[in-house]
Amino acid sequence: MPVNIPNILTVLRLLAAPLVALAFILFSSPSADIIAFVLFVSAAVTDFFDGYLARRWGQESAFGRMLDPIADKVMVVIALALLIGVWRGSVWILIPAVVILFREVFVSGLREFLGAEKDLLKVTQLAKWKTTVQMFAIGLLFLAGVFEDNLRAIYYSMDPTSYERVLAGLSEDHVGLRRAHFLSTYVSGAGLTLLWLAALLTLLTGWEYFRKAMPLLRDRG
Repeated sequence: MPVNIPNILTVLRLLAAPLVALAFILFSSPSADIIAFVLFVSAAVTDFFDGYLARRWGQESAFGRMLDPIADKVMVVIALALLIGVWRGSVWILIPAVVILFREVFVSGLREFLGAEKDLLKVTQLAKWKTTVQMFAIGLLFLAGVFEDNLRAIYYSMDPTSYERVLAGLSEDHVGLRRAHFLSTYVSGAGLTLLWLAALLTLLTGWEYFRKAMPLLRDRG
């Protein structure tokens, strides 16, 4: 492995993926959610900088080209699996997550089958947008877990009647309930919306790759 900053960032991103899972094993909420959020956002930032710096400094390498997509996929797969568990298998996250995971496996298998001709399936601009939306969605969903834990703590510190009255604006909000409810609702809503958008872009890019590969699949058939 050529030892340079872009490759080091890629390796760190790969190592961050299992650490996100480890956070939920070693810590309880909200600490686990905070650690997962920080690790995932840090990894997403390195995903931009490793490629940018490699091109700017002329440090592109076969090792980096090989490991970069692997690190991306490992991070996304682990993060989505964790979110499915955290959200207790809610269909609102399960369906888009399954679509994204299916596409990742399908396109990887397609590239492997094409072998030397896999360059036919180069990353498109739409695929880059898909990755960006996907990263924002997952980051927001981890952050939503932090706000949800805060809201839950406030809920258990109040009796149900007072809780409802504060939310309805009928009583003074001395504990920041309305703010906590707003953040939990809208951050999770934004995360889910972006995840469904990422799933849609995933389907579009998956079909685009399959369409490009069809002539070769026919020839080999």
